[in-house]
Amino acid sequence: MNNYKKNLYIMCIAAFLQGLVFYGPIATIFRQYRGLNLYQIFLLQFIFTLSMILLEVPWGHFSDKFGYKKALIVSYFLFFISKIVFYKSYDFYGFLLESIVVSMSISGISGCDSALIYLSVGEKESERAFSLYSAASAGGFFTASFLSTFMIKKSLDFPVLLTIFPYGIAFILIFFIKDVEYDKKDISIKNSFKNIAQNKNIFIFIIAIALIGETTHSICVFLNGPKYLNVGIDLKYFGLLTAFMQIICLASAKSYKLSKNFGHRIVFNFLLFMITIASFWLAYSNSAIITIILIAVIEGAFALVQPLSLDIQNKSIKTADRATMLSMYAMISDVIASAANIAIGKAADISLEFSFTICGILSLAALIFIIIYFNYIEERSLLKFSFIKKLLIK
Repeated sequence: MNNYKKNLYIMCIAAFLQGLVFYGPIATIFRQYRGLNLYQIFLLQFIFTLSMILLEVPWGHFSDKFGYKKALIVSYFLFFISKIVFYKSYDFYGFLLESIVVSMSISGISGCDSALIYLSVGEKESERAFSLYSAASAGGFFTASFLSTFMIKKSLDFPVLLTIFPYGIAFILIFFIKDVEYDKKDISIKNSFKNIAQNKNIFIFIIAIALIGETTHSICVFLNGPKYLNVGIDLKYFGLLTAFMQIICLASAKSYKLSKNFGHRIVFNFLLFMITIASFWLAYSNSAIITIILIAVIEGAFALVQPLSLDIQNKSIKTADRATMLSMYAMISDVIASAANIAIGKAADISLEFSFTICGILSLAALIFIIIYFNYIEERSLLKFSFIKKLLIK
């Protein structure tokens, strides 16, 4: 097996292990059980995002300068530690420490993992590789969600304790990846800012993905639990429901085929449109079945969006400072996400229905930005084609 290709399989196994968040279906309920209210949960999410903004670029620069493997080893270790802190947290300050440690970890992984995969498999195989990577994570979460149904019966603490172990194994596993070779000369944060300034159109795409990402995250992680209870779904079914959602998310393994058959523009427009409609509808849904279907639509649609967006971002980078550039993209995304998070958190404090309405508005804004982005790309392609045609005629 090609040494670099081996990286993809190791990263997929690690993603599967880190998908084994056994407390996932009761994440919000567990925090409330440990004394937090919904506003505090969203405040912690805001602090987490703010920390990510501050750490993204330094981590990206560290990855490019000293190698992706070193960055991932440190980041995976911090992720492992964060799960121990989460289990030991009983008040706001405990969960605050956990949020900061998680932000240190994810900001290190962010950009570094996709850069490693992209350079390991090459441009032609990247879309398929990102689809497999996303599906591996979904597969892990599906397994955890199904098993959590039985764990919750024992106690709410038990699934949180068990989550620590797969994260420890993932940390050990990351030592076996092989660092990719690339030109490390002229890598500096100053040059990275120059490079990003030359590719301004990607900003529109990043804004769209940040908005839809935060909306989906808020609905599928924080608001789904209270909504299920609101429509009369018993807590004991949360694990099975999350497992069902992750089966749908496994479709992300085939997202590259969708883009191959229909093109990025049609796929993105359709998926974001579906998320927008479902978000608005959730504000008014009083039916358990309709609520489950709507959340499934949001989960499935975003699962397909994720690997395709990673591919677009990676293909937009033509310089060696890949991890730094991806971290800059993530930093911009985090700024947008933090603003969206405050809006959704404040809305949730007013009412659950209002929070879904805000999610719908943000999803609609994301859809508009995606339409603008692909219109710009299409116009630029037509101009380029027209210019080449004129040269050939001459």
